[in-house]
Amino acid sequence: MILANYINDLLYRYDCVIVPDFGGFVTNRKGASLNEDTHIFYPPTKQITFNSHLKVSDGLLANYIASTEQISFEKASTAISLSVIKWQNEIQSKPLEIGNIGVLTLNEAGQIIFEPTTEVNYLSESFGLSAVTSSIIQRPKEIVKPLIAAVEKEDKKRIPTFIKYAATAAILLATVYAGNNVYQQNEQKEALANQEKALEKKIQAATFVISNPLPTIELNVAKKAIKPYHVVAGAFQFVENAEKKVQQLKKKGYNASILGVNKWGLTEVAFNSFADRNDAINNLYRIQKTVSKDAWLLTKK
Repeated sequence: MILANYINDLLYRYDCVIVPDFGGFVTNRKGASLNEDTHIFYPPTKQITFNSHLKVSDGLLANYIASTEQISFEKASTAISLSVIKWQNEIQSKPLEIGNIGVLTLNEAGQIIFEPTTEVNYLSESFGLSAVTSSIIQRPKEIVKPLIAAVEKEDKKRIPTFIKYAATAAILLATVYAGNNVYQQNEQKEALANQEKALEKKIQAATFVISNPLPTIELNVAKKAIKPYHVVAGAFQFVENAEKKVQQLKKKGYNASILGVNKWGLTEVAFNSFADRNDAINNLYRIQKTVSKDAWLLTKK
């Protein structure tokens, strides 16, 4: 079993994939960018980082392996542990390559350094988009001086007398036409002003009486907060069992709810749901330490 392949699949759908007793691969969305040196446009992508402190299992990786390989959750967890032991031994002597995800190495202080690969874009929204090279725009360095002024000076010396008279007549006609337009516009404005005054008098003289006014109704519409992060308590084959689990958790003080049916036909139940990812992770750790080690984090948008 190649553990890196399962991590690779989950990174397309989740923001965090934790490898128990080893660390977590966390993704952060990065918008489109431009390399000014190479003039290459890059599409939006998921930037992958590694956090060696995320070692507590959230059940996501083991559940995925169990459902994919049609094995039990315990066997999947054992397979993960064996792979982690192999990784821990290998990284002591040489760089550890995790499939297409990146390379892990140890520095002088014994800390894990992660170098992600840029060949794979884990953002599903950017599927099919590739980098585009833009052509360089060449701008002229020398300022071209206009020749119109020089030509006009030469032409003015050669303008015949009859053209000067024709130009003078055209200016006079344009002046008369403009004066006539101004006069007509003033008359139109005065007529419109008189009409507006008459309309105002009619409006002031009119009265509007409502004998039976309708009562005022105040509606308080509460906006429902979006909570995409869920601490999952379990998945059940029968809806009745899921509903019983919700009632049990509510009696214990949890804001439990049914999240729906996953692609394997199981009804998922959550301890709590959160709008903030950090709040959800903190709640998950507390539940794993005190209530259930099998609880895991689910992101639904």
